[in-house]
Amino acid sequence: MTYPLCDQLQTIGQRIKAAEIKYQRQAGSVHLLAVSKRHPMAAIQDARQCGQLAFGENYAQEMHEKALLTQDDDIEWHYIGPVQSNKTQLIAQHAHWVHSVDRLKIARRLSMQKPADKPAINICLQLNISHERNKSGISLDELPELAKQVAQLPNIKLRGLMAIPAPSRDFDTQRKTFAKVRKALEALNQQGYNLDTLSMGMSADMEAAIAEGATIVRIGTAIFGQRPA
Repeated sequence: MTYPLCDQLQTIGQRIKAAEIKYQRQAGSVHLLAVSKRHPMAAIQDARQCGQLAFGENYAQEMHEKALLTQDDDIEWHYIGPVQSNKTQLIAQHAHWVHSVDRLKIARRLSMQKPADKPAINICLQLNISHERNKSGISLDELPELAKQVAQLPNIKLRGLMAIPAPSRDFDTQRKTFAKVRKALEALNQQGYNLDTLSMGMSADMEAAIAEGATIVRIGTAIFGQRPA
């Protein structure tokens, strides 16, 4: 049986593989996160039938409702939106990954509220790498101290960094920005951390992100189409 989203997923998969080859990345080292926010559960189920397992959500209540609708234990839920402190319990209940931690308070709440019967939550610290005033994330200067504090918490596992750079159509500019995130991860690892994740790159800058070490690329519209109003 053919499912509607298989062609889109295959196209994105081919782009990822081509970038891995071009930029001498290990085959299979870049993973696709299908950003399913505001799309119906039927679309997630279609993508699941095409072999996609990891899905990204921006809203805690929406992720909660979708997670309750599926009994598929293979689905991996990634929370990628800004984290409000009053939503951490919902997030901790379902998320296997949280990409957008930028405060110690949030990390502590996720650590405390993780269900006892579930594995540690994988955490990425979000960098505001382009210094945008209205965007979440911490500065490079704030990163070392937050990483030190978060790494000591139980029930969560610090895995790496996430960034959403300011949009640019220039490939070299995209690479330079992503390189800052990669170098920040390398600097932490030189201090003894064992971080392995760079969550960066979307449809318009995915190749530049892969060139600079992305391990997770977050793709939504190119898979699911325009989000419903």
